[in-house]
Amino acid sequence: MKKLRVCMIGCGRISEMYAQVFKELSDLAEVVYAVDTDLNKAKTFAEQFNGCKAINDYRQCMGDSIDVAHIATPHYSHHEIAIELMKNKIHVLTEKPIAINIPNADRMISAAEEMGIKLGVIFQTRYAKGCTHIKNIIDSGKLGKINCARSYLSWSRDKSYYADSDWKGTWEKEGGGVLIDQAIHSIDRIQWLVGSDVEWVEGNISNRNHEYLKVEDTAEALVKFRNGCLYHLYATNCFGYDAPIELEVVGEYGKVGMKQDLAWVDIDGEEYYEIIEENDEVIPGKAYWGNTHITQIRDFYTSVINNSPVKIDGREGKRALDIILSIYESSIKNKRIYKDIMEIGGNHD
Repeated sequence: MKKLRVCMIGCGRISEMYAQVFKELSDLAEVVYAVDTDLNKAKTFAEQFNGCKAINDYRQCMGDSIDVAHIATPHYSHHEIAIELMKNKIHVLTEKPIAINIPNADRMISAAEEMGIKLGVIFQTRYAKGCTHIKNIIDSGKLGKINCARSYLSWSRDKSYYADSDWKGTWEKEGGGVLIDQAIHSIDRIQWLVGSDVEWVEGNISNRNHEYLKVEDTAEALVKFRNGCLYHLYATNCFGYDAPIELEVVGEYGKVGMKQDLAWVDIDGEEYYEIIEENDEVIPGKAYWGNTHITQIRDFYTSVINNSPVKIDGREGKRALDIILSIYESSIKNKRIYKDIMEIGGNHD
């Protein structure tokens, strides 16, 4: 089988994880370009792969039979880069968020559909063994009607986290703070587990301990799904350390949840049990990135090779963003934001 020709766009912090993933998936893909506006970063990345070229402009690779481009650039640039690549028949897998506003996300989705190109959005935490297990339980109906859900994120981000970046912690380039950067994975998992479109969102954001930033470091919200589930979320970057993220979904006949990578199941009349994440493919990097990037990237490559649907495509990747932007809107306007059922792609299958 011919290997996919892959381009890595953005060689910052998270690229160390991508480098190891590419080595693990060398049977499926070869890295032929490393791109970064800082050419030294691109060179450092490229040195890990035979024949990989380091460049500082992604447009330079578009005429060289690239199959897949990975985008790990600042949030505000995702849409522009992705659309240009897709118009040149290159499949795109972008880091979250898909974009920092809905119109740009929609432009990306439209470009993919018009060109017949695969567009995927990284939400690797869905692929954790425990998360997929409790999703199957919910979808099987064993919990009955889903009544409520919650996600709690209490992390720490000090000044050093933002010091070396000209885009982190900014509305215009990052698109927000703790919600769009850290809590987006929790929000995505809950809305995926609940499996329903959103009816309304009401929330508040504030900056309580990062006076050098204009974005939020703390947020809380209540989300009403159309299946009746009420979802409460809380997120802050003001805690003393990165505490384990907690998720919980409660139904008529029991509840399921996660504490970081450990999943638990408590169904009425059945013995409580836990699922501990075991992944032999240990990937270096920040602990909160998890070990499942490799699973999603392999899945995306398989979709490209077999021309099969992408599980987390642009429409799926847009759902968490829509909730987050609605929380921002609710806080600014100090009112509940009602959602149109077709606004984020209709059916939740």
